[in-house]
Amino acid sequence: MTDVNSKTPLSSGSEPSNGVDPSQLLHGDQASCRYDLIELLFFAYRDFTAMADDRLAEFDFGRAHHRVLHFVHRNPGIMVTDLLTILQITKQSLGRVLKQLVDQDFIEQQPGPIDRRQRLLHATPKGHELASHLVDIQSELLNRAIKDLPDDGAALVKQFLIQMLDTDKRDDIVRLVSKTYRPVPPVG
Repeated sequence: MTDVNSKTPLSSGSEPSNGVDPSQLLHGDQASCRYDLIELLFFAYRDFTAMADDRLAEFDFGRAHHRVLHFVHRNPGIMVTDLLTILQITKQSLGRVLKQLVDQDFIEQQPGPIDRRQRLLHATPKGHELASHLVDIQSELLNRAIKDLPDDGAALVKQFLIQMLDTDKRDDIVRLVSKTYRPVPPVG
C-alpha cells in the first residue's frame, strides 16, 4: 500500500490551535487504546518522510530506494544478503530497487575479495551525495523536534524508539544503528 504524502492539514472546520499543549494529546479517553500515540506516529512519520520523498521523486525513486541507499551508504561493502536481513524484504523486491540504483549510478556492486560470487554494495559519489542530502534533511527535522525537550530528551526519544522494536531483533538493531563511524565518500 502506498503512503499518502498530503501537505495540507486535516480540515476540521476551524483553524488548528498553534498553542496546543502536547501533554493534552497524550491522555486519550481510553488509556488501553492509544489512538493519540498511534495517530501522532502516523503524522510524525508522514512529515518525517515528506521532504525526502520530494527529493527522491526527482529520480523516480521511492522509500524503498531511500532505505537501500541509506543502509548501503552507512555500511560500505555490505553484502546483499545482509541488506535483505536488515530491510526484511524479498530478494525480488530488493533486486528491482537495486537494479534502478545501480543503473542510475547511485550504487555500485563489487565482487567479494575471497568469494567472487558475493556482491558487495557501495554508494557511488552520486549516491553518497544523495544519501547525505537525505540524512541532512531528516536530521534537521529531528534536531528541531528535540531542541525544546529537556536535556535528556534525545535519550528518552531514543529509548522510546528502542522499546518499540521487536524484542527478538532489538539487540541486532541497536548494534547496527550505534555505529560511530561516518561513511567516507568514494573517490571518483
